[in-house]
Parts: sequence; structure tokens; C-alpha cells
Amino acid sequence: MNIIEVSAGNVEEFGLYCSKNKQDEGYQKKLDWLYHRFEEGLKIKLLQDEEGRNAGFIEYVPGEFAWRPVEAKGYLFIHCIAIMKKADRESGNGSLLIKSCLADAKRDGLNGVAVVCSDGPWIANRKLFEKNGFEVADRLGRFELLVKKFRNAPSPRFINWEENQQNYQGWHLVFTHQCPWHAKAVRDLKRVGDEYGLDLRISEITTAREAQQSPSGFGVFALLHDGRLLEDHYISATRFRNILKKEIVPA
Repeated sequence: MNIIEVSAGNVEEFGLYCSKNKQDEGYQKKLDWLYHRFEEGLKIKLLQDEEGRNAGFIEYVPGEFAWRPVEAKGYLFIHCIAIMKKADRESGNGSLLIKSCLADAKRDGLNGVAVVCSDGPWIANRKLFEKNGFEVADRLGRFELLVKKFRNAPSPRFINWEENQQNYQGWHLVFTHQCPWHAKAVRDLKRVGDEYGLDLRISEITTAREAQQSPSGFGVFALLHDGRLLEDHYISATRFRNILKKEIVPA
């Protein structure tokens, strides 16, 4: 396997691991998001086999620019890591990507690397990170903040997103284009909201600081009703309709 660093200069060539259609709105929105984040030190590394097939990727940033509700200054922070095929996962490739991130943090003289994990959907669980020496530094809700330190330093910590949820009265959808699938989810949820006559207020988070004050542990997506978090990751139109039935909203 080869590790290829994706940058502003070659992202058009190598593309996005988790989205292939370059004409898709979500792809283009993520691409625009990336160009701004590269300026803040974001890195994407693709894992490719000898035939040029993308087997996995990792995305990480300096902790002060993390798009999660964390305080992690002095660390690198991993947004995403994914290896889709089981055979690729069982070959130690996830550890290969993590070790590349750790090497960057050491080279830059940082305190270590941090990541948010969960056993729930759309985010990695902690097993792979524990295999690479990470330990739990903080917990809140279904999420765990893991860290691997190189020295004695203050640990990263969660920013309590539950305290921010009361600011969202009525129906709210808060999102960012950090994930290329969010554009479709926003379109779908807006369409369903219109079907039900909802005043669904849609807000895009555009900076890391705003994401760190997000009302959900995922940081980049939140569906809320009257100060209550209903979903913390992107969902389908069908899932939203099922939520509305439980919320007793007449069609």
C-alpha cells in the first residue's frame, strides 16, 4: 500500500475517497470546504494499492481547527478514518494511516493526537485506536474522546454540546459541508419539512469555532426540535418522516 497526501494542488486529481461523482453538489461543496481547510493545516491521506485503487483514507487537522466540539489545542485531531473493504481492514491498513498521523504530530512537536469515537453510526469506534496506544480522555453521551500523548500535557476535552441545545427552539437543522453527503441530506430534509409545513430553519456552520460550539457531539450535523437533539448525524428522508410521526406532526 502507498500513502498519498492530498493537498490543494492535487485534490482535483485524486478526488474524495467517500464520494466519487465530481458533478454531485455534495462533492463540490466538500471540495470548496477543503480548499479553505488546507489553509488551516488540514491533511487528507489516501491509502492506495499498487493498481491505484483507493483502499482507505484519513482526514485530520491541528486541534484548534477541529470541526468537533472539543478543546484540543496542541494536538492533531482526526476527523475521519475509513477503510471500507473487510480484507483491507484486516491487513493493518487502518493502523498504517494512524501511524502516519502520529508521525506528523511528532515531527511538528505536538503533544499527541486526539479523536472522537463512538459505537454508534457514522464515526469510528475506539478499538482501532486502542490498538495504537490511544486512551480515553473524556466521555459525554454516546461519544468518547481518545488521545495518544507523547509527553505530559493537558488532555483534550469535550465542550459540552448539550448546554447549547436550548438555543434551538422550533425546528432546526445545523450542518457543515465537512461531509460530502450532507448536501443531499439537507435537500431531503428540507423537502420533507415542506411537505409537513414545518418552519425548518437550516443553518450552515462555516468555521471550526462554530463547529466546536455545535449542539451535537458529531459537531457537523444536528437536527433539533425545541431544544432537544433528535439526530446527531445525517439521515434519510424516510428516517425524518418516521421522526415526525413520533413528534406528532400532522402531514
